Amino acid sequence: MTGLESIKNSLIDRILATKNERLLNAISNIFESTQAEEILSLTSEQIEMLLMSEKDFEKGNLVSESELNKTDSEWMS
Repeated sequence: MTGLESIKNSLIDRILATKNERLLNAISNIFESTQAEEILSLTSEQIEMLLMSEKDFEKGNLVSESELNKTDSEWMS
């Protein structure tokens, strides 16, 4: 995985995990301000991942940010 792909995946994971509406609005504003400059095209894998995320959300398969942070801390130890 390239550095760019790693950053994208990390951001996707963190965006999906957060419940911080202010943070999500800020991220959305950043993307909106740069959208005119760049058209984003997703790979089939990225589209599939987003669709899977939507299904998880609909089924209530969610992990809170605090649970994720705890898991990350345990994994990093």
